[in-house]
Amino acid sequence: MCKDLELVDRIPRLVCAQAANANPLYLYYKNGWKEFKPVKAETTFASAIQIGDPVSIERAVYALKNSDGIVEEATEEELMNAMARADSTGMFTCPHTGVALTALLKLRERGVIGPRDRTVVVSTAHGLKFTQSKIAYHSKEIDGMECTFANPPVQVKADFGAVMDVLKGYLGQKS
Repeated sequence: MCKDLELVDRIPRLVCAQAANANPLYLYYKNGWKEFKPVKAETTFASAIQIGDPVSIERAVYALKNSDGIVEEATEEELMNAMARADSTGMFTCPHTGVALTALLKLRERGVIGPRDRTVVVSTAHGLKFTQSKIAYHSKEIDGMECTFANPPVQVKADFGAVMDVLKGYLGQKS
């Protein structure tokens, strides 16, 4: 509609990212849009997108086809690693953003997204909603997951001086 109204001069290429544990659109895309088959969504850290039979599949496919779109997936470990990498920059992202960031990283690694391409990743939630999974990741307590970018929690006494001593140690300053 924005193109029709001449608000933009081109339609951006859309990328849909799904958790591998709930990926019916990804499977549909990979088989050349031949036949959509709902899946039984398995548990995923990205719980809001744990959908095996999306109700608006036709609209999603229409948008993807009309923008030369791509669909990518993220395993649980990939999405948690991407979330941890983003968090290390100062963001505090959700697992859903981890799925989107994984898609970005995969497409960038394959050269689908070029080094100078303008890219937007939509983050829809805040990491504070997912503290338990973040703590489990950084404590390396998730079974079968390496937690490559874990930043282990540090226990500190509830005392200003104790907190400052730990921070100075991390920052390389003398007490």
